[in-house]
Amino acid sequence: MSRRQSSLVFGIALALAPAMLHAQVDSTGRLPDSSVEQVYETQRGALIKQLQATQDQLSQLRGQRVALEAEIDNALAQTTSRRASQLLMSTEQNALVDLDKTLSTAQDNMQAQRDRMAALGDAVKRRSGAVLVVLLRADSSQTAPTAVEMSLDGGPAGTRTYSAIATQALSQGAVDEVFRSAVLPVAHTVDVTVTLNGQPVTARASVNAQVNVVTYLQFTVRNGQVVPNTWTSQGTTPF
Repeated sequence: MSRRQSSLVFGIALALAPAMLHAQVDSTGRLPDSSVEQVYETQRGALIKQLQATQDQLSQLRGQRVALEAEIDNALAQTTSRRASQLLMSTEQNALVDLDKTLSTAQDNMQAQRDRMAALGDAVKRRSGAVLVVLLRADSSQTAPTAVEMSLDGGPAGTRTYSAIATQALSQGAVDEVFRSAVLPVAHTVDVTVTLNGQPVTARASVNAQVNVVTYLQFTVRNGQVVPNTWTSQGTTPF
């Protein structure tokens, strides 16, 4: 492209040379040889400078074009990268939303199953008529309990903290019903921790609950120890 423009400028210079020379003729219609050569050299130098300036401008424009193309390519690459990141994040967000929905549904189903199992267990317990009652009493006024914790088959079943009046009542022969509930007619393990004079004393007992039978388990505080005792009844009273 620069070679064509250079040729064009040079042709224009040659075409204008006669007219410029004609403007320099003297009154006789002729130009001296030295004048002709001077005019030619002057015009030639001017045309060469114009040609060089044009070539410099073309070089600058070419450099600007290359820089602009590089900026366009860079902007396009950044836009493509951002779009890809947005699409990837959108996909990940959708996946997280779907996973959260799945987990929420699974949690609801598990809760519903637990509720159904609990209701079924309660129904079985009620139909069996098996009832377990756990009692606590003290034989000696010197070792009256101040607190008791109970667990049934490894799970917490009840906690009591006795006031001074309740402790005095227990020391005088009162009996506290720590636990009463319908249970399955199978073997059960009962653990108690009784606080005596600030120290915990533990005891364990195993009982066999029977259909339509109330099973009583009494823990008696005697001489600093907790002794279990059990009996059954067909009615609602322990005797």
